[in-house]
Amino acid sequence: MLNDPRSHGLWERTAPDAPVTGPLCDQLTADVVVIGAGYTGLSTALHLAERGVSVVVLEAAEVGFGGAGRNVGLVNAGMWVMPEDLCAGLGDHFGNRLLEALGNGPRKVFEVIDRYAIACEAERQGTLHLAVGDKGLAEIRERARQWQKRGAPVHLLDAAETAARVGSSAYAGALWDQRAGTIQPLAYARGLARAAVGQGVRLFTGSPVAALRRDGADWTAQTPGGSVRGKWVVLGTDAYTGGLFPQIRTQQVHLPYFNFATEPLPASARTRILPNREGCWDTPEVLTSFRFDQQGRLVFGSVGALRRGGAGVHRAWARRAIARIWPELAGIGLEAEWYGQIGMTANNLPRFHKLDERVITVCGYNGRGISPGTVFGQLLAAYVAGDIGDADMPLPVTDPAPVSALPLREAWYEAGAQLVHVAQARF
Repeated sequence: MLNDPRSHGLWERTAPDAPVTGPLCDQLTADVVVIGAGYTGLSTALHLAERGVSVVVLEAAEVGFGGAGRNVGLVNAGMWVMPEDLCAGLGDHFGNRLLEALGNGPRKVFEVIDRYAIACEAERQGTLHLAVGDKGLAEIRERARQWQKRGAPVHLLDAAETAARVGSSAYAGALWDQRAGTIQPLAYARGLARAAVGQGVRLFTGSPVAALRRDGADWTAQTPGGSVRGKWVVLGTDAYTGGLFPQIRTQQVHLPYFNFATEPLPASARTRILPNREGCWDTPEVLTSFRFDQQGRLVFGSVGALRRGGAGVHRAWARRAIARIWPELAGIGLEAEWYGQIGMTANNLPRFHKLDERVITVCGYNGRGISPGTVFGQLLAAYVAGDIGDADMPLPVTDPAPVSALPLREAWYEAGAQLVHVAQARF
């Protein structure tokens, strides 16, 4: 996008076209102004339009430009935080609500995909959280215990069962989550946009909001070419929030994440590696993720940015790591590479903010944007429509709290990932 092949890589090459849009060049009115055409903004707009509410979506760049078009495509249930820790941090009232909402998140995603016939390479075979060594095995056992206590369909696999599913003996075990799956993430974002437009949403791209001002009882969002006046404003920009709401940016540590896509694998390899097409990620802090697309390409990624020398470091690491896990893939060609930013909060949980009167957002998905973005879009639509209130949300209302030493933290994560990948998988 925007003539940058490293922004969306394979996903831009293989996603269906977005609906035809252009910049706002008029003065409009609507019930709700949504800023950002990612999962949260588009899900909010779609579910408001289903209620008959008039919505205008303003996107600074293109549909799915932010994290929605760059991520791995894992449709996960829950958050990184284990269920018991999540409840300890939020309290039982909000903690249990959040676990229920996001535990059912993949089902909500697939319901939207089915309802609007969104072509996004949806695979519903679950995900595998892969254990590296004894420490990783202890982690997934504890995750299994906590989720099974809540009745979730998660299952521990031993090393042999894991090897059969992954096509590699590199892992000590795995946690198979049947609720989850994979999608082509940019295709899903574009499908949400198409569905929203079909429901009457007016969507404008290339329309950054330069100012937001009170206009009597309403709000007016000003873009370079026009304006929209509305009763409510919903912010759906998360890690790609610009200067309009700097408090969102200062409460998130931006963690870079990259992906490489191989050339399509030979048929023999496709039948042995991930034969059930689960999406995977492992337990180390600098994690590795991988999955197939529907054309048989292996999408392989980790923490890091493809800039400032990082592209060469991470590309070499990816080649070594792929060959270590699947020796028959040594020398496989890489067709595409791309990266983006994950917005990490202090407690690795999302936030619900009232930025002003009738100006709201949920942000800070911590690398779990697909299901939470879809689910919170539904909830924000219900909130704006007056169907639910503060106590019915799965998050408390909080004020943004800045993270200390933000630039230093971000520089450390980017440099640290390079150092890990220089050393990792060499032997």
